[in-house]
Amino acid sequence: MKKTFGLFATAMLLLGGVAFAEQATLIDFSLLDADCVYDEKADKNTQNSRTVMDYSVSAGATYTEQQKELMKTSLVLPEWEVVLNSSAKSVIALADSKVVAAPVKDTADVPFAGKNVMGVRVVFPQWASNANARIVPPFDIPAYEPCAAADENGNRQAEDKDEDKSAYNTADNPSFEGYLFEGGYGVVKNVGTIKSIQVATMGMNFPHGLYVRLADNDGVERRYFMGYLGFDGWKELKWNNPQYISEIRNREIRVYPIYPRGMPYVKFTGFEITRDAAHIGGDFIGYFKDVKIIYDKAILVSDRDIADEDLWGIIGKKEDERQAFEMSKFGTKQVNRYLERAKQNTEEGFTTSLNEDGSSNAQSTRSSGASVSDDAK
Repeated sequence: MKKTFGLFATAMLLLGGVAFAEQATLIDFSLLDADCVYDEKADKNTQNSRTVMDYSVSAGATYTEQQKELMKTSLVLPEWEVVLNSSAKSVIALADSKVVAAPVKDTADVPFAGKNVMGVRVVFPQWASNANARIVPPFDIPAYEPCAAADENGNRQAEDKDEDKSAYNTADNPSFEGYLFEGGYGVVKNVGTIKSIQVATMGMNFPHGLYVRLADNDGVERRYFMGYLGFDGWKELKWNNPQYISEIRNREIRVYPIYPRGMPYVKFTGFEITRDAAHIGGDFIGYFKDVKIIYDKAILVSDRDIADEDLWGIIGKKEDERQAFEMSKFGTKQVNRYLERAKQNTEEGFTTSLNEDGSSNAQSTRSSGASVSDDAK
């Protein structure tokens, strides 16, 4: 009798989860404008204050404070990367494939007119070859980063645990738990079964395929085929879960411990563009506005008689460990990139050994193999 009651209670919980299936914005690229960390040379802001991360904590003691001040990155659109498969990599492809902030005209007939969206350029091989490119964030989006504001220099303030975090829920997501990358910045909490995924994208009549890549709280990454980009104009591509069962009585009922399993989540790990060998190669251009999901809740939040987490603190300890692990991975990668950037040359040409406009100078010529510097004319 006790077992039967337990199964019945679980079925009722599942029924409630279906009845309260939610829609959430996983990531909105129009929120990722540069609004902090001003660069005097470029005369513009370079980072996004909501998602800025300081990786100098992983740099060690061999760097000056001035160097550590430069060790910041964020989800600002130009920081995103294009990762080509091995056979598609070439010097030209690696140099020209990139992500930019693409401004939408104020006169455009879309709700986000006047805002920036993600613009992507991928240089695929010209020859007949299957190829793919992943558009990925500059770092693995942390799921447990505390919610705190950043100043104009990108310095994250100390978290105020008594602060009302609802103002950070920019996308009005229903399962907002108060972490930094929720609310339209790459993470959605309390996700059970995903029913549908939607991408708002602008097609340019390319025949390439589009996938969305997501990772869950177990570290498992999956990709979802959204369709082909062979259309002109804005369109919302949808993926519907073919294994989603709406009828409760036909579902396999699984019973999980309520505590301390923690809160399941999904996070955005990137797009994937696939080019078939039979299709045109060369430049691909695409634009993306946002990614949304419809999902069943994993846990029905209820007011329990005993505050389990306050008593045992198991989930908090696990989340602190995950946060430290995510930060260490992120910091090491970014420090190595900072070092590589610091070693990169800044010279644009040679210092001339001749007199400028000297009568003994040969006439400037250019060929495919070499060129004479303008300084040596």
